[in-house]
Amino acid sequence: MIYVSIERLSEVDTRIQAFVVEGHAQYDVPGKDLVCAAVSAITVGTVNSVEMLTGVLPITEMDKGLLDVTIPELKDSQSDSAAKVQLLLESMLVMLQTIQETYGDYITIETLYSKGG
Repeated sequence: MIYVSIERLSEVDTRIQAFVVEGHAQYDVPGKDLVCAAVSAITVGTVNSVEMLTGVLPITEMDKGLLDVTIPELKDSQSDSAAKVQLLLESMLVMLQTIQETYGDYITIETLYSKGG
């Protein structure tokens, strides 16, 4: 099972500040697991897009079966970049939710709020 945790600032300020993807779908054998491949392409592609299109460098930890990403705190002068980062992250979430609709036995997504509400 792939577990995706989306961390938002709060229920009021819903900006995504971090996400973690861990585990393996086990939909098929390694190398043929289309759920793992799709989730990896979407999440790693999002990190690359954030870097290339906004200039923001996420703090990342990547290992086999793990991608842990934190968006650095941006200054007010970077508000345009911050908005672009959020659009890319929300797009990533929509794509992951689309996978979950069809392959829900292999991926679960949860939302956490870092400031408790």
